[in-house]
Amino acid sequence: MARNKPAQKIYLVGAGPGDPGLLTIKGARLIRAADVLLYDHLASAPIVALAPTECARIYVGKEAGSHALSQTQINGLMVRKAKQGKVVVRLKGGDPFVFGRGGEEAQALRAAGVAFEIVPGITSAIAAAAYAGIPLTHREYAAAFSVVTGHEDPRKSRSSVQWSRFADPTSTLVVMMALANLDSIVVRLSAGGLPGDTPVAVIRDGTLPTQRTVTGTLATIAADVQKAGILPPAVVVIGKVVQLRDQIAWFDRGPLFGKRILITRPQAQSDDLAGELLERGAEPILAPTISIGPPDDARAALAAAASVRDYDWLVFTSHNGVVKFFEQLGALGKDTRALGGVKVAAIGPQTAHDLAAHGVQADLIPERFISEELAGALLAATQPAERILLYRASETRDVLVRVLAGDGRVVHDVAAYKTFVCIDPDLAGKVERADILTFTSASTVKGFVQNLGSAAAASLAGKLVACIGPITAQAALQAGLRTDIVAPEHTVNGLLAALEGMLQSTDLLSRH
Repeated sequence: MARNKPAQKIYLVGAGPGDPGLLTIKGARLIRAADVLLYDHLASAPIVALAPTECARIYVGKEAGSHALSQTQINGLMVRKAKQGKVVVRLKGGDPFVFGRGGEEAQALRAAGVAFEIVPGITSAIAAAAYAGIPLTHREYAAAFSVVTGHEDPRKSRSSVQWSRFADPTSTLVVMMALANLDSIVVRLSAGGLPGDTPVAVIRDGTLPTQRTVTGTLATIAADVQKAGILPPAVVVIGKVVQLRDQIAWFDRGPLFGKRILITRPQAQSDDLAGELLERGAEPILAPTISIGPPDDARAALAAAASVRDYDWLVFTSHNGVVKFFEQLGALGKDTRALGGVKVAAIGPQTAHDLAAHGVQADLIPERFISEELAGALLAATQPAERILLYRASETRDVLVRVLAGDGRVVHDVAAYKTFVCIDPDLAGKVERADILTFTSASTVKGFVQNLGSAAAASLAGKLVACIGPITAQAALQAGLRTDIVAPEHTVNGLLAALEGMLQSTDLLSRH
């Protein structure tokens, strides 16, 4: 998409309220095709990261008292980039036309003769309330809602908002950018006749793991917000519908909400886990302690893939093994048909899922997802002298080879890839920020310890440590690290379920 778009076209794209899952499909497609990305303060990092590596990412955000560029400079930059024949995405928080100055930017582009397109986004006026469990309309409480800015152009001599018009107890009022003027807004609404006991909610960082919601009444909310230390950005919701939050709040009620969770697995494999954490209201902290690279002898891996039909069984023990095998087949100009009648074993459901993505159904998955169980299942499914190809990491335990070869199977153990320790000078700071540390393999434990050295064990103080399975937990124990949770099901989903279960139990206990 977008490489064949007119050279002088700019896309004003709404990034949504913060949760990257709320970005529109069209918006994501355009960002992935951008030559230049001009993004605001409220555009979340995962959305900005969608831009291709070669894309020029330029921060043009505005915060209270701090503007990276003036609006005039932003307009000029957009025009210059478009006239250079670039595909330009102007990424704006929320919706470009809801208090986002998108209308002004579109006017400037039209005046400069630059073609543009508007891609709406989900406004925080609606999303923040929804994530706080507050419906803006409800048949019993409000048949209408209004959205108004609480921060007008400072060049105006007086406010153009007629606050008395919004002092209606039968509708809902959403005020954007209101915190700096909250006291005066309350006074004006009260003067307009809105009762002091009208429910009010102030929602900071709506849709993000850092979301905070303070509720009160029109008479108390200014003091409530000051006491809670709520700072911008925040959305204010005023009306009877606010009282429904006690019944239908959902986002900030889950056991993982607001938790900062360290992910130590390789960068390329972190997206799925990070996405699952965001869905649960947690903040993922990406801290890969290992990376995946080619084995010492890449020719052996290629040769094994080329001769795969010489084997009776092909065995995978990880996602990376599957990826590397099909990469090798592709390099040979082959596809899944090269397997012929070879049977395929996967160590667990995730690896089987990876195989299915390539059109291969696993013939064997052990009941427990560890090498010992896989070895036993393979012995039961094979006969002596059958040939078995293990396509896996170069540094793995020898359980499979020892058990299978010891019972007469012909085992060819091929290193498909190699893990390398990633040295991250910021790891200690990331660990300090985290509430929970996760380890998804023995290698991630090794990388963690190599990064932090003698401080590794001490860095766990006050943290919850979760391992994907017993082998990873054993590696942690041998490295002198404490483990609090070992997932009964040794998958990412199993790890998440174990975390949720423990935190849910802890929360229930704390209430009694």
